[in-house]
Amino acid sequence: MKLRSDLIVAIGTLAILAGSTVSAQTRGTRSSQGTHQPAASDKMFMTKAAMGGEAEVDLGTLAQLKTVDPKVKAFAERMVNDHSKANAELRQIMTSKGLTVAGGLPKDAQALKARLEKLDGVNFDQTYAAAMVDDHVKDIKEFEMAAKSADPDVKNFAEKALPTLRDHLKMAQDMKASVGVPRTAGRAPAASTKSAAPKSGTSARGARY
Repeated sequence: MKLRSDLIVAIGTLAILAGSTVSAQTRGTRSSQGTHQPAASDKMFMTKAAMGGEAEVDLGTLAQLKTVDPKVKAFAERMVNDHSKANAELRQIMTSKGLTVAGGLPKDAQALKARLEKLDGVNFDQTYAAAMVDDHVKDIKEFEMAAKSADPDVKNFAEKALPTLRDHLKMAQDMKASVGVPRTAGRAPAASTKSAAPKSGTSARGARY
């Protein structure tokens, strides 16, 4: 009888241990899923932010090489420095969540870079400045949305980045006001409406053209 009782107790103990193991494994899986499977909206935001940040660094590096305007050069340097730091922080967050950091530039940035590589002087400065204003207006809207609804890590990243992005936008707007606006494709310059052509070496926009 004692042997039978001991056997029953042993079987019961094994069953309890087995149940505890299954429960622990289940909790671990859920925790792992919570860590490595962020919401689709957060994945999209992080991927776009990572690629956009790399584009800002790439275009800023190009601008430093192409421009001779001190204001454009200073802005480009700020882009490289600030976005390099933000990109490193974002890569750490993405890696911790099991996400692969996308490489290369988005298609619109590739097209812009190809266009900028063909420009020089004020034409380069104007096109770059206009693009930077547009980009940062869009970026701020996306980061504001992420700061409201993303998971804690992504939300903190977006909140931390927003003051810098707003500062970038102000700099880009000042830069754009300084260098002027690029002529719209297909639109005749103001001087063409006059009966007399401008003197050689000048234009209606002045010596910067």
